[in-house]
Amino acid sequence: MQKNAHPIAPYSSFVALGDSFTEGMSDGLPDGTYRGWADLLAARLAARTPGFRYANLAVRGKLIGQIVQEQSRPAAAMGADLVTLVGGLNDVLRPKCDVARVCALLEEAVERLAPGCRTLVLMRSPGRRGPVLERFLPRMEQLFAHIDALAARHGAVVVDLFAADVLGDPRMWAEDRLHLTGEGHRRVAEAVWESLGHPPEYDWRAPLPPPVRPGWAARRGADVRFAREHLVPWIGRRLTGRSSGDGRAPKRAELLPYEG
Repeated sequence: MQKNAHPIAPYSSFVALGDSFTEGMSDGLPDGTYRGWADLLAARLAARTPGFRYANLAVRGKLIGQIVQEQSRPAAAMGADLVTLVGGLNDVLRPKCDVARVCALLEEAVERLAPGCRTLVLMRSPGRRGPVLERFLPRMEQLFAHIDALAARHGAVVVDLFAADVLGDPRMWAEDRLHLTGEGHRRVAEAVWESLGHPPEYDWRAPLPPPVRPGWAARRGADVRFAREHLVPWIGRRLTGRSSGDGRAPKRAELLPYEG
């Protein structure tokens, strides 16, 4: 049985754990930083509660083992009312992955976080529809089934982003084909907002207008840019054991009053 997602009182604090999805890539701001769904959600919650505090421990490229080791203990110690935990997708999208180990590590994090917060939010992560997703779908389904079981056992809330067709629309994804656009992050923030029991502000599942298919030359040009600017560097990091998050600190490492 899940906890009642309808809050009795406003949340006074929020800590987010995860990888690039929760860090906010590719919802870019003019100064070159990233915003993302967690920041958007924090802003909406802060508007309801004076003194609202927010921490975001997410770092791009992190695997679930790193999230458990580097983020789950500090997050548990913060004692926030609301905690979101999203991880494991970087693991299952790798050529070799022990999905059972990923599930066990996610369970370790949930067992550490759930007892100390009022609401723990887990997610079925969205995926860009296409052949790459189809290849890894069995692994993702195994991970999602485990997330559902953990939520039932620990009274967590699950936000099913994967089932929303609009978040699989390629137009919701940035040029790197790995991260949501600003509009995608805006819809995720609304999805979590609703899961916490707040009245919807709009229909985050609403489809985009019918697509206008670009010509052959435009499609090939986009494929070439993707390979040159994103795929080749990604392969290089995999071959050398590097990560885009190596040496990078969390965007908000401490639970401090939120200022927009």
